[in-house]
Amino acid sequence: MAARRVLRSNRNLVSFCHANFLSELGGFNGIPPRNFGSLMVSDSQSALVKNCRTEVVEDDVWRGWNLARGSSRSYGSVSATLRHAPAHPFRGRISQRNLFLKSSPEHAALQYLDAPDEGVVVISLNRSEARNAIGAEMLKQLHSILEGMRHSSSARVLIVVSTVPGVFCAGADLKERRKMGISETERFVGSLRSTFSALEALPIPTIAVVEGAALGGGLELALACDIRVCGDEAVFGLPETSLAIIPGAGGTQRLPRVIGRSRAKELIFTARRIDAERAETIGLVDHCVQAGQAYDKAMGIAREILAQGPLAVQVAKHAIDHGSEMDQAKGMLFEEACYSRLLNSRDRLEGLTAFAEKRKPVYHGE
Repeated sequence: MAARRVLRSNRNLVSFCHANFLSELGGFNGIPPRNFGSLMVSDSQSALVKNCRTEVVEDDVWRGWNLARGSSRSYGSVSATLRHAPAHPFRGRISQRNLFLKSSPEHAALQYLDAPDEGVVVISLNRSEARNAIGAEMLKQLHSILEGMRHSSSARVLIVVSTVPGVFCAGADLKERRKMGISETERFVGSLRSTFSALEALPIPTIAVVEGAALGGGLELALACDIRVCGDEAVFGLPETSLAIIPGAGGTQRLPRVIGRSRAKELIFTARRIDAERAETIGLVDHCVQAGQAYDKAMGIAREILAQGPLAVQVAKHAIDHGSEMDQAKGMLFEEACYSRLLNSRDRLEGLTAFAEKRKPVYHGE
């Protein structure tokens, strides 16, 4: 029997039936991407999911989960990608991740921050046993998170950070790679490349927070972000040529666009690692701060972005990313077209009104 669930958050009441647990949580209409945290099913079959109370109105089974009466079980972190824009968002701190049962450790997690930082979203890398090396499961989770974010209307700035001390991301998991055949390796690298491209293509600003090592795919992940902030003990490098391969997830394309062709060639040809000071000097990172303070610096930048018009920030990113690939004459025409998209926005009128009234504008992204 399918179970029917009622979710109450403050005074909002939303009910839906689970004909299929995975598909329903993957696409419930009217609720933004959010994480439902750790789910405990008690004897009375009621559950507290962070700030949102969930009650089983009709018992018995979620597909694949036999929840017998009188039992109490914890399934670790249960979460979902809810793809549609919010009709009435849940209050409080509820973050999004994709559905990973206890058998699949959570190597990547997405968290929506509360006010006053509402609008900031944080992806945390958490594969400590492998120094955040990207394996197949971690890549799957990252890809699913980014796919879900494409449908989020509440995210305005994304921060990518590691929860593992001393490392941002050590690159691809070479222990897994050794077990892959040629075709499997090609599929994995292709998926890695498309996942980082999905990160780069997000319409909102993205910030990489690098504490410790960002090597190989880890540096390519950071390069896919708009802004990079590091601690002064960070180390960067693309060591692929030392393994008789080349960077395959965007390194040969994004690095030259960030630091210039000549410097990119030297780093890739030599597989050299550079420290944080050198990375800042050549423009690989935008800010280098004392070790342990990179996240705070990134949050400061994110808060500055939050104060600006949301549509304007997104259109500005679009104009820069696409216009910079054109010659200047075409780029100017593209900028004109982007500018015109904002002329009828309510935020533009609010900005002008707030300026005249000498107050801070209140933008709604409309």
